[in-house]
Amino acid sequence: MNIWHLIKIGGVTMVILLVLSVFSVAIILERFIFYRRKSRLKRKELMLKIRQELKKGGVNTAIKTCKDANAPFAQVVYAGLSFFDCGEKEISNNMERQIIIETVILERFTSIIGTIGSVAVYIGLLGTILGILRAFHDVSISGSGGISVIIGGISEALSTTAAGLTIAVPAVATYNYCMKKIDDFIKDMELAASETMDLITAIKK
Repeated sequence: MNIWHLIKIGGVTMVILLVLSVFSVAIILERFIFYRRKSRLKRKELMLKIRQELKKGGVNTAIKTCKDANAPFAQVVYAGLSFFDCGEKEISNNMERQIIIETVILERFTSIIGTIGSVAVYIGLLGTILGILRAFHDVSISGSGGISVIIGGISEALSTTAAGLTIAVPAVATYNYCMKKIDDFIKDMELAASETMDLITAIKK
């Protein structure tokens, strides 16, 4: 059973599922690559380096280190250090704003993959129901064929449910993975912001 036969027996619902599968695969690959790149730098490693640079008085060097780093928590530290000469309230507010900005970037496309995971099964079930109705309609019109025609029509109709589940399972799994990764990133950003504030306060004393 090739893809064209699946489209033929599944009709419009199968076409919709195929389109969703393309979007789903593209987003899954993009998110895995994106989070992998953002996870290469470890928070403890960066903060140790920043601490050492600040003790030497190299605020500008620390700022450049954070700016060039490809990690959400590094951008939060950069937001704090770039307001080094301001008051504690301004520094804290700027880091909080950066956490929100980074969180929005991390959450990009996750709602789409979550929606695909939720609706794919229902679209597949809709295709199956429509296929079963079509099978019974064909039997009623032809007046022949009996149970073998009905079973054949139902078996073909179930292909849309199978397609929907095939799309939904990896989409839901990826959505849960994304939520866990985002939660980990947020914890790192909050810890980095707290540590940065402590470092700045200690240096200014």
